[in-house]
Amino acid sequence: MGTDTRKIRVDDKTIVSSVWAIPEHYDRNLALVIAHGAGNDMHNPFISYLHTNIADKGVLCVKFNFPYKEQGRRAPDHANKLMQTWRAVINEIDTDPELSPAHVFLSGKSLGGRMASMVVAEDVSARGLIFFGYPLHPPKQTDKLRVAHFEKIACSMLFIQGTRDPLCDLELLRQKVIDRYPDLATLHIIEGGDHSFGLLKKMDRTEDSVWGEIVAVTDKWMNGPAFDQDCIRRS
Repeated sequence: MGTDTRKIRVDDKTIVSSVWAIPEHYDRNLALVIAHGAGNDMHNPFISYLHTNIADKGVLCVKFNFPYKEQGRRAPDHANKLMQTWRAVINEIDTDPELSPAHVFLSGKSLGGRMASMVVAEDVSARGLIFFGYPLHPPKQTDKLRVAHFEKIACSMLFIQGTRDPLCDLELLRQKVIDRYPDLATLHIIEGGDHSFGLLKKMDRTEDSVWGEIVAVTDKWMNGPAFDQDCIRRS
């Protein structure tokens, strides 16, 4: 597997870093783009694990920084800037003369995944969406659900969620998303996992085994469903 570090221009004043993990036998079929969560950057161990191990399955994997992390700031950018960054990264992949794939999956940890779903709800085509811990609501604020835009999404979605995630009440996720869009939404549960898929010691399970499960589920899902076509927002 090879790696390529690239700078991607978001606008006239903003450039972000990205790392491309290129499989040894890449057939230009599938690519997975992975965005980091609010409190980390693309070098977060979990993001890096996904990036490397999914690429080992033959999928082009691209991870990138949002501008605020690229610039060393703690507070996330406005949603419009985050979405603009997503669009710039996707365009960079789509227009690459040697690596552009037939199909692109968008994914992200928490905030990164939420922003991916928002650009797909607006105007971006994607093969599917993968959420590594979707932030359904702020902690202890289950009345503030982040679900309205899902009605505009027409592609398949995989939600990988822990049972102890304070940002995602699983029953509400089932009611508002999984059961509402049964032809599109799939839920995979990490028993005992928190928002970062961390487990209590009594679970007697290694971090590597949990992350390995997530990679396996992601790879199987991307290659398993009979995806008829890439999607764009529903009218």
